[in-house]
Amino acid sequence: MDWIFLALVVFLFILAVSDLWVGVSNDAVNFLNSAIGSKAAGLRTVITIAAVGVFCGAVMSNGMMDVARHGIFRPEQFSFNELMFIFLAVMVTDIILLDTFNTLGMPTSTTVSMVFELLGATFAFSIFKLGGDLSGEGLSHYMNTEKALSVIMAIFVSVAIAFVTGSFVQYIARLIFSFRYSKGLKWKIGLFGGLAATAILYFMLFKSIKSMSFMTEGMKDWLSAHTLAILGCSFAFFTVLMQVLHFCKINVFKVIVLMGTFSLATAFAGNDLVNFIGVPLTGLSAYQDFTANAAGASPEEFLMGSLNEPASTNPLFLGAAGLIMVIALYSSKKAQNVTKTEINLAKQDEGEEMFGSSKVARSLVRMANITANAIVSATPRKVRGWIDRRFDKTDMEIEDGAAYDLVRASVNLVTASLLIALGTSLKLPLSTTYVTFMVAMGTSLADRAWSRESAVFRITGVLSVIGGWFLTAGIAFASSFIIGLIMHFGGVPACIVIVLGGLAALVHSNIKSKKSLQESEGDRMFKEIINGKGDSQSWRIFGNYVAFNQSNLLRSLAKDYENVTDGLICENVKLLRKVNSTIRDEKSAIKNIRRKETVCLRRIRPEVLLGGGTWFHSSANELEEIYYSVRRICEPVYEHIDNNFSPLPARYVSEFVPLRSRLVDLMENLADICQKGNFERMRDCTDSLKELQKSLSDSRKALLEDIQKEETNMTVCYLYLDLLLESEQMVLILLQFTRSARKFQLG
Repeated sequence: MDWIFLALVVFLFILAVSDLWVGVSNDAVNFLNSAIGSKAAGLRTVITIAAVGVFCGAVMSNGMMDVARHGIFRPEQFSFNELMFIFLAVMVTDIILLDTFNTLGMPTSTTVSMVFELLGATFAFSIFKLGGDLSGEGLSHYMNTEKALSVIMAIFVSVAIAFVTGSFVQYIARLIFSFRYSKGLKWKIGLFGGLAATAILYFMLFKSIKSMSFMTEGMKDWLSAHTLAILGCSFAFFTVLMQVLHFCKINVFKVIVLMGTFSLATAFAGNDLVNFIGVPLTGLSAYQDFTANAAGASPEEFLMGSLNEPASTNPLFLGAAGLIMVIALYSSKKAQNVTKTEINLAKQDEGEEMFGSSKVARSLVRMANITANAIVSATPRKVRGWIDRRFDKTDMEIEDGAAYDLVRASVNLVTASLLIALGTSLKLPLSTTYVTFMVAMGTSLADRAWSRESAVFRITGVLSVIGGWFLTAGIAFASSFIIGLIMHFGGVPACIVIVLGGLAALVHSNIKSKKSLQESEGDRMFKEIINGKGDSQSWRIFGNYVAFNQSNLLRSLAKDYENVTDGLICENVKLLRKVNSTIRDEKSAIKNIRRKETVCLRRIRPEVLLGGGTWFHSSANELEEIYYSVRRICEPVYEHIDNNFSPLPARYVSEFVPLRSRLVDLMENLADICQKGNFERMRDCTDSLKELQKSLSDSRKALLEDIQKEETNMTVCYLYLDLLLESEQMVLILLQFTRSARKFQLG
């Protein structure tokens, strides 16, 4: 039977490789975002610096390997067989859970996921032990239940402290440097650089270096005893160094950002490596102990008290893990997807918003506005004027295509490093993910990046991410618990099926998401315009971008209109329910497109724009009116069919279907014209639209005559009248659209 458990250990290491991949894809956001968001260096340079930090941290890691061995459960109470099942349940759950969050682009805590997966799987096996335990011992005899409480408390502590601290520090930093930070740096940049570099060093001393494998107890004691002296000398040295770099025309802010990126990457690999390989290495240790000391005992009887001993990790495993993480860092598209979420929520300007509006967010914004107005009114006018000048974004110094400037990026990294180091020194259970994310959100709020137009979307996004953190704990516990139960009853065959199923699900997810994460033609054009020079070339690309969006929207609206009318004619309530939901979801998509187009329009110089902007807004408004017409058709039709009211009479159906088909064909034709750029052909559609408008008008007049007759069903007649009116209105709007779109594109 030994070969079966050897195979399970091999499975654990296969799962560990997958877990390293998906784990780095999610946790990369912790150390990449500030450098990428501020464009402190090229993407490849940033990733290379982070990769070196990750590899160094992994190779020298000792981390928290004991957490996976005996930090959550009491191994002396479990047999070798039970622990192998627990470890498999944890690893399968972890790779699927983290991959799901990566696909959604949501950052989460790998520490929380591992802790609650261990709790869930251990609980599944503990309940059976409690049932047969006559000693009266409770659950704490098998599990360290207090660990779960400390992790839950870490969520609240990390979120609140990081957000408030990030807001405060960024507000002070902006008052000192303003948005035109290169002015007046003669002396204060040295002090700021020295303070920032010292904070990063302090972080590395307490969060990275002290946990490395080469650190002896004597070295740790010496560091603790001489911390203040080290920090004082470091501050003096770095202050002079940064001042010299400034005099040598080197951007000190970029140096700070890249230093912070390296330090956070090193700390991540050095301490969070346990989240990915701690469980498989513990499984290997358990297997080695079982084969060496079992002496004929069965796997169900051999208890694993040996796991209470301190962990000792082979450097080869650490090096291999570091190499896998570096490869994942360079190649994972999902890491970029998660990074995009945080950058989008923290960016300085308006544009594409990934999240919609929520009632809670609207309430929070309303209360914040009331509070802010009260504070502003109580502030002396001269003070208000001085503060507003410091926050004046005119001629803001920001790299091309950056989400925010280097000042905020520096504050993000320095503040997060200090909080994590302080929490570690005080033995507070702070989460790296929670701290870095909430500091970034706090600095963006203090930097007035959340305007009245974007605040509700940003807050909804932040609340969604925080909600995902709580879901991580709940889903991790429940999923691991269920898988643990299946393994308990199904034994080794169930383990093999679940492991293979988990790997298959991971492969399928990556194949599917690879297609969805590919940059669309619209995204490519949007980036070209944002990063362009606002010249005639940008104006040409903008015209193509608008035509691309209009083509897609026309096709989508034509399909919605066709589905709504099909649902009415065929009395298909399922189709109507689906299209009703689709139409409501399209509202936010249309607004998002309009917002992105407006941002692009702002990047076009006035002399290039000329009068085209008017026709752009006109054509955009007309397409939005068509959307509302389709929505006004859908709502009463869905209510009519959902209530099982009388169907549309056959003579009305035979009269309307040809009109409907002509309208859909014309919308598809206009979409094709936009896609191919043949805007002169729009003139050819004018006559067809006018003929269709007359036909709809004639049908409407005939229906009004029918309504006067007593034998008609008034409910059906009024529904059909509404359908004809809105269809005719759509035709009239399309007539206006053909003119506006042609004028915008051709001048």
